[in-house]
Amino acid sequence: MPFLLRDKGDIKIFVLYLLDNIGVPLDFVTLHDIVVQDEFVGQFDFMECFFELCETEAIQKTETDGKDYYSLTPNGKNAAEALQSDLLRTIRERALRSAKRFLEYQKNGRKAESEVIPLEGGKYRLVCQCRNREGIYMETSIVVENKHKAELLKLNFDDRSELIYNGIMSLLSGDMNYLLPDEEHEE
Repeated sequence: MPFLLRDKGDIKIFVLYLLDNIGVPLDFVTLHDIVVQDEFVGQFDFMECFFELCETEAIQKTETDGKDYYSLTPNGKNAAEALQSDLLRTIRERALRSAKRFLEYQKNGRKAESEVIPLEGGKYRLVCQCRNREGIYMETSIVVENKHKAELLKLNFDDRSELIYNGIMSLLSGDMNYLLPDEEHEE
């Protein structure tokens, strides 16, 4: 499990930071899924802090086509910009990257999943899958010598599934220039 934010102030800053950098109003379910997906924030902590942010008018609710959406108020935006440095940069960057990927996947109906499966002899299989509205468009698996390595590979796939998909496509098509430093493949 990654680093878990426990302080309510940090969680509120985290929520404000994500809303500020995403830049579009989100429905409650999408906001919840974005905030808790990397396990930096627990579900109950998110709910408690979210409603407190609404009560203090850092987050505002608007209705569009009968659905509630949430965005920052000017006070929420000021707080997000002023206090974001209190959060670890690595947490901010990973969470924002995950949030943008989540929204892109949601928009295109894409979803990435991975699973670590124990095998005989102490080995583990990592199964990775990418799907969209039409079905599975990439599936691969690899066997590794221990659970720790499988979990590290899983974490990398979960964090960078589109990049990994593009890399596999490049390798299979024979276009491996992306592996070389820029100066090695310049003419």
